[in-house]
Amino acid sequence: MTDTSPLDAAPLDAAPFDAAPYEEVLAAIRFTADGLVPAIAQADGTGEILMMAWMNRDAVVETLATGRVCYWSRSRGGLWRKGETSGQVQRLKDFRVDCDGDTLLLIVEQDGVACHTGRRSCFYRAWRDGRLETIQEVATDPAILYGGHSHSHG
Repeated sequence: MTDTSPLDAAPLDAAPFDAAPYEEVLAAIRFTADGLVPAIAQADGTGEILMMAWMNRDAVVETLATGRVCYWSRSRGGLWRKGETSGQVQRLKDFRVDCDGDTLLLIVEQDGVACHTGRRSCFYRAWRDGRLETIQEVATDPAILYGGHSHSHG
């Protein structure tokens, strides 16, 4: 992880979208001191929880403006357009803000797998019978998704 804050991002990482139409939703979101808010991606139709990632203001605006989900990558210190490397794009179906404004729920149409491990969901391990058990196998080899490069959410 880096110490780069989304508030200090280079202008090249700034979303090229006008935030004015989204001021009401932005005002409802309680971003952390680092300018981030957790966002949970849930599969449209099935309700399956796919992943959790972070968003900053620019990621929220870009997601709402384009309908293609964009996150803030803490490890890369920049905007992360889901699927830009792997092709596993998320298309926004619904954007929800929780009662406290401190967590987002994104209902998405997911192309392929959501997890960088090649699984449909990042939540592929469960505590069962006193041990952590893998409950979802790899669906797509990560080497195929990322061309042999390691990748993490983040």
